[in-house]
Amino acid sequence: MFDIENFDPENRLNESAIYGLLNLDVDRLLMIAKKIKDKYSPSFEACSIISYKTGTCTENCSFCAQSSHYNTGVNFRKVSSEDVISKARLMKNYGSKRFSLVSSGRGPMDAEIDEILPIFEKIKNEVDIGLCASLGIIKERDLIRLREAGVTTYHHNLETSRSFFKNICSTHSYDERIETIEAVKRAGLVPCVGGIIGLGETFEQRVELAITLKNLEIKSVPFNILIPITGTPLGGIKILDKSDVLKTLAIFRIVLPFATIRLCAGRENILGKYQKLALNSAANAMMIGGYLTRPGEEIEKDLELIRNLDLIKV
Repeated sequence: MFDIENFDPENRLNESAIYGLLNLDVDRLLMIAKKIKDKYSPSFEACSIISYKTGTCTENCSFCAQSSHYNTGVNFRKVSSEDVISKARLMKNYGSKRFSLVSSGRGPMDAEIDEILPIFEKIKNEVDIGLCASLGIIKERDLIRLREAGVTTYHHNLETSRSFFKNICSTHSYDERIETIEAVKRAGLVPCVGGIIGLGETFEQRVELAITLKNLEIKSVPFNILIPITGTPLGGIKILDKSDVLKTLAIFRIVLPFATIRLCAGRENILGKYQKLALNSAANAMMIGGYLTRPGEEIEKDLELIRNLDLIKV
């Protein structure tokens, strides 16, 4: 039985105890998660992204609308630097604390890095908002250049557990993702690393991902829920039940007591009115202003949700 009264986040739960959490019901897990979150991660923040380059990705991630391997109706597009800066200003005004430029593809070429750096420099000089980048598998030297341009966080999801990864992607390896995360650390940036649940993985494999994140000492964790995309191999997969999502989220909080767990894509569709429960009990951050190929919730609805949370806003 999990002993919440004697829980010490500095002493890591052993893996047997972590997997044992799966034996608890969702209400018990949410209660434990809330106590941990309220004590160790009580503050809340909103973050936002813009898809700078969309579509024509060479990788074959089976859930992704942007892969060139599948016919999903997502066409290549690229926004202007003015559009990026304008959205950064807009999301700052809406209360976002962090803003990320996201680009599709395996990773950036030198020319793309050269193109992106001035955008970050301009945002740094003109908008008071934390800067993040999500550009795929990347060289350490380019990460250093991003840091020098004002970027402080680099996002690179593991997507799922090591044991399940081969089921969703064959064009690059799990180790390549891990090495990118290690390069982020060496370059002096904060790694933002999470995944997507609902890809067909087991509960045990979700716990495996949480343990990997803990071992990597990840402090910023995007938590996405799959919305199946027509045309992808997972287009017909069954959507997760909200109780399974909440149970997984609660376990992530217990395993990662100090992390900023960011409720991201899929939250509106799957959780609906239970988003407030998720945020009050386990997650302590939320992405607002839309995603990569999906619009997300209307911004005013998100702001109303945030206003009604039992959280400390930062």
